[in-house]
This record gives sequence, structure tokens and C-alpha cells, in this order.
Amino acid sequence: MRILLQFPEGLKQNALSEAEKLEKEGHEVFLSASSCYGACDLALDEAKAIGAQKLIHYGHSRFIRAKLPIKVEYREFHVRIDPSVLKSALPFLKGKKKIALVTTVQHIPQLNEMKSFLEKNGKEVLIGKGKFAEYAGQVLGCDPGAATDLPGRASAILYVGDGKFHPTGIYAEVPILALNPYNGECRQLNDEIEKIKKRRKGMLLKALECKTFGILLSTKPGQFAIEAARTAKEEFIRRGLRAEILLSNELNPVSIGNFLHFECYVNTACPRIQEDREIFELPILNYADLKEFFPLFDELRKIRGKK
Repeated sequence: MRILLQFPEGLKQNALSEAEKLEKEGHEVFLSASSCYGACDLALDEAKAIGAQKLIHYGHSRFIRAKLPIKVEYREFHVRIDPSVLKSALPFLKGKKKIALVTTVQHIPQLNEMKSFLEKNGKEVLIGKGKFAEYAGQVLGCDPGAATDLPGRASAILYVGDGKFHPTGIYAEVPILALNPYNGECRQLNDEIEKIKKRRKGMLLKALECKTFGILLSTKPGQFAIEAARTAKEEFIRRGLRAEILLSNELNPVSIGNFLHFECYVNTACPRIQEDREIFELPILNYADLKEFFPLFDELRKIRGKK
């Protein structure tokens, strides 16, 4: 069988050993050298180009559930931790009874162990389920639902995992804590999340002064939202604004920036692209932001029209 292997950046170091295992079984193996941004980013174009019969995507849980042109196998990557590392979070959870517990796919197999540790320390643990995530308690960069769609009201949210990418996508009015299980460091992220929200509001206000919009449409199989892009374009045109759809597999800010006439971008792909506003050098609205943008624009036009 001809197989294409795809790895996120942090796991490409395992590519040779995985290829060797499959080649010993008699398979013809290719390695995707493209960037990989998550479970939504399957290397289907590369697989089609070589006539692969199967794509093995490493490091993420299943995301795309629609029928695909070739067989796709998601192979998760798990890292075992000592659940007692959660003791570092206990001082931050003092006085907090109900705790929403979330993590990434790397630690999902130990979610119940973490839950038991917190319960032994007097906490009631709530575990929610996101819209796109494969597992209860699992958060994705684009899906914080496990932290917010809960069977009860949490008094704090505890994310267990390294980095800030996943927990800073959680918007909630309770303390949001991030515990790095590798060094035991625990931090509260509400201030950082609030800054992200304020920057989003600032971009929305800047967008109200723009007249030419570039609508970003990704061909990545888990991000392709052509109907959203078309709808956005129609709504801009209906209001006398100029809008065009910019289509690409990888939304490179340098290439996009060479379209010199756009004043603002509208992102229909991964919503976390909005956080790269510095490298895009223009305001970026997510498609969901248009629900707020268009009523504000219409109201502003009425006010200016009265003047």
C-alpha cells in the first residue's frame, strides 16, 4: 500500500522510525514536508498527487468526520504525567468548589486520574464536551467548549497542558488557570485573555472605517468554508463596500499583503488566525465577528446619514 505520513512540527522527529516500521511491512511510504497546523489540516493534496491509498495523520485526535477521498487514520500521541503535579494548582483553587477540568489529547487518557486527584482534595469536577473535539474534557484551539459547555456552573477552569495556545482561547468570567504538567508551573490567564478580547474589539472598531475587505478562504479540508466566504462577500457588497475572496491552502501574510488595496481581512478559516494580526499588518475579523460588525456598520451609517 502507498501511504503518506503527516506529522505536526513537534513530532516530525519521529517520522523516520514510523516510516521504517511501515516499510518493513511492505508499504511504500512518503513523508509530507508541509506545515501542519492541527487535526483540521490534512495533507490531502499531497496524498492525491502521489496516488496514496492511505493518509496517516499523527499527533491529533479525529476532527474531520465527513467522507474523504482517501482513507485517513488519526494516530494520537499521548504523554503520561504524574497526576500529583496538580497539587501546584491547589493554592489557586482555594475557595473554589466546582472546577471545570480540561486538557489536550496528549493527556486525555489520564483525565479520570486528574479528576480523582482533585476530588480527593475536596473539589467537585465538571467535565464538558466541545462541538468538534473527539473527547469530553478535550479543548482545541478552535473549540473551548469542554471548558464552557458544562453540566453545571464552574467556579474556576483548570487547563492541564503546556503552552498558552489552548487556554487563551477560553472566554469565561471565572478564573482560568493553566498548569504545565512538565514543570508544575500554574498561572492565571484572565488578564491575557482580556487583552486578546480588547484587541479584538479594537480591530472591530478599525474595520468600521474600512471600505475594501479581503475574505480569507482556506482550502484545508477542516477549514474550507466557501459558503461563509460567499455570504460575507454578498453582505459587504450589499452595503456598497468592496470585497473579494482570497483563496489559498496556506494563508501566507507576505503573499496576501501583496494585494495592496485591502484595508481589512475577514477570516473564514481557523479563528486563531485573528491573533496573528501583527504579521498580517491589517485588522482581521473572524467570520463570527460579522454578526456584530454589520449591525454596528448599519447603525453608524444611519447616524452619519442624519448628519
